[in-house]
Amino acid sequence: MAAHDPLRFTTGLGAKLATRSRHVCTFFGAGTSKACGLPDIAQLQERVLARLDAGQRTSLARQLEGRNLEQGLSRLRRIAALLVENQILDGLTAQAAVDLDQAICRAVIAEVDIRAADFSPSRHFAAWLARTNYHAPVEVFTVNYDLLFETSLEEMRVPYFDGFIGNLRARFQTELVEARPGADSDGVPAFFARLWKLHGSVNWAWESSNQVVRIGQPVSEGMAAAIYPSDTKYEESRRVPFLVLQDRMRRALHQPETLVIVAGYSFGDAHLNELLFDAAMRRERTEIVVFCYSTIPDILAERALLTPNIQVLGDREAIIGGVRADWVPPEDEVAGIFEGGRFLLGDFQKLAEYLAKSTTRESDNGLRLRQLLGAVVDNRDVEAGD
Repeated sequence: MAAHDPLRFTTGLGAKLATRSRHVCTFFGAGTSKACGLPDIAQLQERVLARLDAGQRTSLARQLEGRNLEQGLSRLRRIAALLVENQILDGLTAQAAVDLDQAICRAVIAEVDIRAADFSPSRHFAAWLARTNYHAPVEVFTVNYDLLFETSLEEMRVPYFDGFIGNLRARFQTELVEARPGADSDGVPAFFARLWKLHGSVNWAWESSNQVVRIGQPVSEGMAAAIYPSDTKYEESRRVPFLVLQDRMRRALHQPETLVIVAGYSFGDAHLNELLFDAAMRRERTEIVVFCYSTIPDILAERALLTPNIQVLGDREAIIGGVRADWVPPEDEVAGIFEGGRFLLGDFQKLAEYLAKSTTRESDNGLRLRQLLGAVVDNRDVEAGD
């Protein structure tokens, strides 16, 4: 009977990560933010509804029938774009749809406030980025719109480029985002990590009807936050940052010798799913490694069984080389990797710790990580003594 060896897998992954010629990408969903104490998509939807007044709550609930929060928000934006004067659709005028859109965004920003977050997972990930030394830049794609990664990268003094240039009102630079890594046209050094926020960010704001800027803090009340892409054809100009970043992801996945690490993602976005699956199908030397917190989503399992270069790791089973089988427990438990009969790297906290340990080159950032984590422990000890 087939079975998978967790130690053999993690050893092999470590060897791949140690190859400097690799083009390494990561793709993170809401599960990575949840590991830091923020809500996942389902929790966020409930909390946003709770923050709205009674009338807006009813209107949003109507938009959410058969849809998730992002789909509901996109529908609101279609309504606002289609209606004129006093026309009404789903009980909403164009202005009411705009007002509800802004109220939702304000609620989202409040709920993904990182001031009370646990930064240890994102700091470990930043520590790994600080120690990497690949020929091509590491590209971090995420659908999260909180500021966990930005904060941790800056704490760990990791240089990164997110598509914007400037400090006070940074503007999106399409030509730099579209440049192929390592090409002469790539004006950003390879030692800069790339942070691509596919669904926008709480510190992205609409400066005008077709211009997104990044500011130094989450947008304030009265400003329109550029979070969640709109899929309406009536606002093509407003979709430019999102379309450019999704195209960047498509091209990155088709780069030679690409290794993609996916975590915290439930495979609920059909378009992004297809980008991953298409790259695996068309590029045999592209490897996609998906870490699942618990069970493996059906749509992912179906593709992984047909595509050997998609490896899927759940807590109790894995699909490796197109074979679905249980993990065979090692003779001795391996701390942080396999404990209690479960494979643990689907937890972003454990995955980030594994990545931070996967490189041995000591640096100032290693010391910085220990200092930050030590400060957290000291603060918890003080709080426990109060």
